[in-house]
Amino acid sequence: MAAVLISISCPDRPGLIAAITGRLFDLGVNLGDSSFAMLGAGAEFSSVCEVPDSLALDDLQTELAALPELAQARIDARPFELDSAHGALGRITHRVIVSGGDRPGLVARLSEVFGQFNANIVRMDAQRVPEQNLYVTRFSVCLPERAQACLATITNTAGELHLTCHIEEI
Repeated sequence: MAAVLISISCPDRPGLIAAITGRLFDLGVNLGDSSFAMLGAGAEFSSVCEVPDSLALDDLQTELAALPELAQARIDARPFELDSAHGALGRITHRVIVSGGDRPGLVARLSEVFGQFNANIVRMDAQRVPEQNLYVTRFSVCLPERAQACLATITNTAGELHLTCHIEEI
């Protein structure tokens, strides 16, 4: 089995994840770390997978492209040359949700705070909800040290921007 990164960008539609993962299963592909997100009217799926040595990357892409759900998709499958196992900084210790009005630079400011405390952002998701004038940013982070100081600084930064902050310890 070879480690492969599969990346798919396409218009979003119901049944998309089921179609992709079902076809990968049929091809003998084993999913590892995977993510899916709507991005505007589009969608993005990515996964580090174990692909049978007998399945060429071109054939894998061709098989996925044949799915009706992936019409107009950009599909990329390439060797994954990094370690597919998480290190210690891949363990999520906290989830942080910051919400309120859209603030330019918000993600940059919060990311800088995490960086100052040597926190590792494991996942980040941000969504604009225009009809509610709401912007919601979710961070899943690993805080190996000084967690309380980091979280207090994140809360203060959100407050300075007139945003709410919710923290969940995992």
